[in-house]
Amino acid sequence: MSDKGGLTITRPLRVPDPVRLARYARVPELGPNVLFFSGGSGPGPMCRELINYTHNSVHLITPFDSGGSSAVLRRAFAMPAVGDLRNRMMALSDMSVRGNAEVRRLFAYRLPLDADAGELVERLDAMTAGGDPLVAAIPDPLRKIIRNHLNYFLMAMPSDFNLAGASIGNLVLVGGYLNNGRHLDPVIFLFSKLAEVRGVVRPVVNQDLHLAARLADGRLVLGQHRLTGRSEPPLGSPIVELGLNQGLDCERPATAEIRPKVKHLIAEAELICYPVGSFYTSLLASLLPGGIGQAVAANTCPKVFVPGTAPDSEVLAGGVAQRAAELMAALGGQDGPMRPEGRVLDYVLLDGGWSDYPGGLGRRALEEMGLRIIEADLMTPDSAPLTDGRLLAEALLSLV
Repeated sequence: MSDKGGLTITRPLRVPDPVRLARYARVPELGPNVLFFSGGSGPGPMCRELINYTHNSVHLITPFDSGGSSAVLRRAFAMPAVGDLRNRMMALSDMSVRGNAEVRRLFAYRLPLDADAGELVERLDAMTAGGDPLVAAIPDPLRKIIRNHLNYFLMAMPSDFNLAGASIGNLVLVGGYLNNGRHLDPVIFLFSKLAEVRGVVRPVVNQDLHLAARLADGRLVLGQHRLTGRSEPPLGSPIVELGLNQGLDCERPATAEIRPKVKHLIAEAELICYPVGSFYTSLLASLLPGGIGQAVAANTCPKVFVPGTAPDSEVLAGGVAQRAAELMAALGGQDGPMRPEGRVLDYVLLDGGWSDYPGGLGRRALEEMGLRIIEADLMTPDSAPLTDGRLLAEALLSLV
């Protein structure tokens, strides 16, 4: 269903829709504009399939990661996290293009954790000089640009910087960031062109901020890495409120506002998707900046939530209906999916044969919120209990 200029148009819904999918596959460069709010690696398999049908998807990524290599970079340069941006660009890169497989291999490579500081600097020097096999395998001109950005990083790197475990892809992007006046968009644009990224990838904001979560037991937890249950002990109490903070050491609430170019990307979308992934640190985190709820509500395109099919270490209570309610509240739709300016959520896409959604579905609650449930085959025996990338991409594209 669509509503343009006061005229409501409806069509029978078929998921998947083989006619639409065949049309998109013939000319993916003219495929639909599907916009995703997310971060992390959860949507990666779906993105790798998505490019077979459309080269016009848009991905607004959370820049608030505070763990691992990103944490070291953020402390050194007071900048947004770039790891999720790198992951998404590589997931959308066309692997049929000469050199892109080598770029993905280099960008995914991490320097050894057990090498001493001198050895790590020597390895990075070799990459910058072009003699390292991982860099030498990349064709020009991309090899020269990568070397140039690694050199910018080396020149700016503090003397006490810890390279152990550093992602080379992150270092390349940071070098480009520093070389472009501390702006992410130019370096993302450059690498998107050179690596044939089949879509638009942008940080939802370009600010050095962190996540802050209030738990049901009253505690305040600062930092994305303390919420995921990976590098820190799992949360012992559910998250009841998520916000932004300046720094990781003390409570200093912060706000951020999306830029006009991000508002434009949202306004142009033909479908808005809240995809699978870590619910709080990937999905809700990307919805925190001001202006997103209004922009989403103003666009009359369909909006769909794809809940996770496997347990999420960040979620300690409630099921799909509670997640949908939290999603709408984050977008300003506390009283349901209908806002004065428009809707922020229309559909919940489920696997019709999966009965083990964490916390249960809450079908009646979803329907009472005015949400339509769409069921499709989203899993294969090999992918279960996770969704299959191809099936999920095809289901979403059938809704456009």
